[in-house]
Amino acid sequence: MTGGARLHARVLGDADVAAHFSGRAQLQAMLDVEAALAAAEAQVGVVPPGCVAPIRAAARAELYDGARIAAEATETGNPVIPVVRHLTARVEAADAGAARFVHWGATSQDVLDTGLVLQLRAAVPTVIDHLARGVRAAAGHARRYADATMAGRTWLQQATPVTFGLKAAGWADALDRARSRLQVALGDALALQFGGASGTLASLGAQGPAVTEALARRLELPAPDIPWHAHRDRFAQLACALGIVAGTAGKIGRDVALLAQTEVGEVSERPGPGRGGSSTMPQKRNPVAASIALAAAGRAPGLVATLLGAMVQEHERGLGGWQVEWDTLPDLVAIAAAGARAAADALDGLVVDTDRMRANADASGGVLLAESVAMALAGSVGKHEAHACIARACRRAEAERRPLADVLGNDPLVARHLDPADLARLLSADNYLGATRTYIDRVLERLDAPGGDDARRR
Repeated sequence: MTGGARLHARVLGDADVAAHFSGRAQLQAMLDVEAALAAAEAQVGVVPPGCVAPIRAAARAELYDGARIAAEATETGNPVIPVVRHLTARVEAADAGAARFVHWGATSQDVLDTGLVLQLRAAVPTVIDHLARGVRAAAGHARRYADATMAGRTWLQQATPVTFGLKAAGWADALDRARSRLQVALGDALALQFGGASGTLASLGAQGPAVTEALARRLELPAPDIPWHAHRDRFAQLACALGIVAGTAGKIGRDVALLAQTEVGEVSERPGPGRGGSSTMPQKRNPVAASIALAAAGRAPGLVATLLGAMVQEHERGLGGWQVEWDTLPDLVAIAAAGARAAADALDGLVVDTDRMRANADASGGVLLAESVAMALAGSVGKHEAHACIARACRRAEAERRPLADVLGNDPLVARHLDPADLARLLSADNYLGATRTYIDRVLERLDAPGGDDARRR
C-alpha cells in the first residue's frame, strides 16, 4: 500500500490490478511505446537505426521523477507531453542526434491510448483468473450438492423445491459466461493506436502503414484497419463486460448473504481468525466476501455509464471525452477484479448446511409443494379449479398451523381424486425437482469438456 492509498484500498480493490495502473506502470507503458516506435521506424527506414539504442536505454521509468511529470501534466493537459520532453532530454544527453527522433510522427493520444492498452493486457487477465476460480468452486458445489434439496425462493419467499447443486450450477454458468465475455472484449480492446495528428499519419508520408504494422508486431498488438482516436467502442465494450462481471459477482454475493442470515443459516463463509468479526458483538460472523462483491456491483454501473457517455467524441480527436477514460476504465478493472475475487473467495470457502436446508424446506408444513398437488389435481378438475382449491387449503393450513397434508386429506374435492399415498408422494420435496439434475449435468459436462469453456452457451 502506498502512502496515499486509503486504508480500505485492499478491501474494495485488487492489489495486483492496482499495481498495473500505478503511476510508474503507466509511465513505463508509455515509454515502452516510445521505444517500440523508434525501433519500428528504424526497421522501415524512417529514422536512422542508430537512434534506437539510445532511446531504448532511456525508456526506463526508474530514470524519471514521476511526481515532477505529474505536476507538469497539469499545465500540458496530458502526461505524454512532459514524458516526451524528459525522454528527449535524457536521450540528448547521451546522443544528440538520436534525440531528434523521439516520438517521431506520433501524437500524445497514440502513446497514452496504446500505453493503456498495454496496461489492460497486463491487468484484465487477473479478473479472468478470479472468474475461472469462481467457476471451479461453484462447479464443485454443484457436483457435491446436486441432490441436496432446499427451498427455492422467488420474491424472497419460499416457492418450490430446488437443490443447492442447481443454485451452484447457475452460479458456475453465469461466472463462466462473464469470463468468456470478458475474454472476448479484452481481445477486441487490445488494438494498437497509431494515427498521428488527425489519424492520417501524414507526417510519415507513404511509410505510415508500414510503420504501423512494424510497431504492432513489436508491441504484440493487432494493427487496426484505421486509427480509432475518436471511436471508443472497444473500451466501451470492455467496460460493459467488466460491469457484467461485477454484477454477476454481486448476484452471488447477494445469494450468499441471504442464505447466511441467522434465521436462514443454510451457508456461511469460511471462518478464520478475526474474519467477519464485529468491533462490539463477539458472536458475529459477517459475510465479508459477499459484502465486497456487493460493493463492487454497486459501484460498477456508474463507471460503465460514464464510459458509455464518453463515446460521444468530436470529429477526429475528442475534447474531454478522452480524458474521462483515464481514471474510469482502470478503476472499473480494479472494481471488477475485487468483485470477482470476492465471489471466488466466498465460493471457495463456503460452508454448506444441508440439514438446515432440509429443515427450512420442511418448515412450511408442505406448503412448498402446493404446486405439485395442484398440477396433479388439475388433470381431473382443470387447472383453475385445482389452483383455487389448493390455495384455499394453503391459507387454512397456515392459519391453523397444520400440515398441508392434514388439510388436504379432509378436503372432499381432493379426497375424491387423490388418495393418501398420492398426497404423500406429491408432498415430498425430493419428488418435485423437475429437470434439476439434467440442468446441473449440462453445465458440468460443458465445463468439463475439452474446450468446454468456449463452447456455445445457451
